[in-house]
Amino acid sequence: MDRRRFLKQSALIGAGLAAAPAWPKPASAADGPVVALAKGKTPAALVRRVVAELGGMENFVKTGQTVVVKPNIGWDRKPEQAANTSPEVVLEVVRLCLAAGAAKIQIFDRTCNDPRRCYTSSGIAAAIEGLADERVEIAQLDERRFRKIELPDALLLKRWSYYQDALDADVFINVPVAKHHSASGLTIGMKNIMGVIGRNRATLHRNLPEALHDMNRVIRSHLTIVDASRVLIANGPQGGRVEDVRHFETIIASSDVVAADAVAASLFHKTLADLSYLKLADAQGLGVADLARIQLKRFEV
Repeated sequence: MDRRRFLKQSALIGAGLAAAPAWPKPASAADGPVVALAKGKTPAALVRRVVAELGGMENFVKTGQTVVVKPNIGWDRKPEQAANTSPEVVLEVVRLCLAAGAAKIQIFDRTCNDPRRCYTSSGIAAAIEGLADERVEIAQLDERRFRKIELPDALLLKRWSYYQDALDADVFINVPVAKHHSASGLTIGMKNIMGVIGRNRATLHRNLPEALHDMNRVIRSHLTIVDASRVLIANGPQGGRVEDVRHFETIIASSDVVAADAVAASLFHKTLADLSYLKLADAQGLGVADLARIQLKRFEV
């Protein structure tokens, strides 16, 4: 039941983010988590490259396992508006899971706008349905399938509802889009877990670092693949204006969701000093947020 990771964020993103993203410095600690970062124009190829650097999808998914692939599908927005995970990225992750032998793959999100419109406008439903593979299911959440979980030593969420299928999966693959968020500054992998929790999520923004810490202890991201191909740099999380979108053409992956978020945050020129939720995640042992302790492997594809 203790599955793992996450927290909050502070600084808002300004107009200066129009510049190209800066590369984080290579890690000096050889024993820190590995984060693979690939840059190029083809998202599917970037996904394959970063996953291969982590040992391939077979390192995470075994034959016969049930896998949840959790993208951001929260908004009634088209792919070019960068409010949701790219359908190309989601599709390639699913293909890699199938090749690794997954018996069942589920894709879902608790959306903010109308679920049917979000699934359709994002392009994710069409991409997955185009596979025509009976092992793969994309479905809207069933409110009856949320289950209350007790976490007595939680910082905030000692009792909260989580989606049953996320709890039961053999492997949980977190596939967020990296973007601006008006309340938390940025939303990446750790905040993407809010898409599998129940009840009134809006109330959690008052104590977001503690809330994210607790929910990521319950739902463990075995693999996080961050979509930073198209990036929303302002007016997030919903966006809407293509003028707020930049093409960073980057995919990041790690088995440590905190480390993946820390490297992704550096693309927005945010450091650990700017992001209190990353500090808390690191301090509580959920993962590594200090770039100097991360083994960063970067590639041009």
